Amino acid sequence: MERIERRKPLYAAEEPIKIGVSWCLLGAAVRFDGGHKRSDFLVDTLSSVVEFVPVCPEVEIGLGVPRETLRLVRDGGAQAIRLVSNRSGIDYTKVMNSYADRRVVALGDEELSGYIVKKDSPSCGMERVRVYGSSGMPTGDGTGLFAAALIRRYPNLPVEEEGRLNDSQLRENFVERVFAYRRLRSFFSSRWTLGGLVRFHTAHKLSLMAHSPKAYGELGRFIATAKTMARHNVPARYESAFMGALKKLATTARHTNVLQHMLGYLRPHLDQDSRDEIASLIEDYRRGLVPLIVPIALFKHYVRRFAVPYLRGQIYLEPHPKELMLRNHV
Repeated sequence: MERIERRKPLYAAEEPIKIGVSWCLLGAAVRFDGGHKRSDFLVDTLSSVVEFVPVCPEVEIGLGVPRETLRLVRDGGAQAIRLVSNRSGIDYTKVMNSYADRRVVALGDEELSGYIVKKDSPSCGMERVRVYGSSGMPTGDGTGLFAAALIRRYPNLPVEEEGRLNDSQLRENFVERVFAYRRLRSFFSSRWTLGGLVRFHTAHKLSLMAHSPKAYGELGRFIATAKTMARHNVPARYESAFMGALKKLATTARHTNVLQHMLGYLRPHLDQDSRDEIASLIEDYRRGLVPLIVPIALFKHYVRRFAVPYLRGQIYLEPHPKELMLRNHV
């Protein structure tokens, strides 16, 4: 009988993985109309593997529920963005910016690994938020004031809007980045060494190749020269490049290349029929006939069976908890 060895994920965090979230997305009735925007994916699925840290900027600056709606307004020549109430015109820009600066600093104590914001919100929207000009016609080029402060303070933190998480590819990408960010932060918070960074980078090779082969190569060259840098400069520079690479969406073509690359490591262990079976599944995936999880599941079976050292250490085979079933849909 095949012996299945369960291995702890490389550089896994002992502490809970925390994600900041707009409170209304968890079902809290804190919106301007006294309602909520409960996300089934967050509440029923993602909550099983992460701990949420809820935030509602508008309530936390003292606005009631229900309340007058807010909107972003662009001041004429100055191009400054203000947050004002839609009917009375009360300006909340200063109070929101002051609150946001304090709140995002305080969130640093939570050691967040990601953040999910409410789309279109003048306080929380990540992008394409309506901004009204003097003509009264809006443009869709704004960012909520709180979201802007959050991104400014933590530029590498995975941040996503709940609406975009309805897209299976964007959802898988966001969750992968959350767990990768936690692994990386856990690694650098320890007594890390350059040798350890090489092993971390190697373990993420296939993941990086699926997102951006170019970025993988650039990161490899960075590590090769890291010994000439001041030690305190290495974590920030590697983190920025690593998270930037993972933010690029993995494509079917690049996943296919990674799967074919992995097959090369299995060839010495497999007979011709088994090799043909995997090659056929890879082709089925490339053609969109089966989801990514199908060839991945067979690879994991053979990697466990033959204990292929290089592949056993690759995060690519399980970059996030299988219970989320994210690769069943990409």
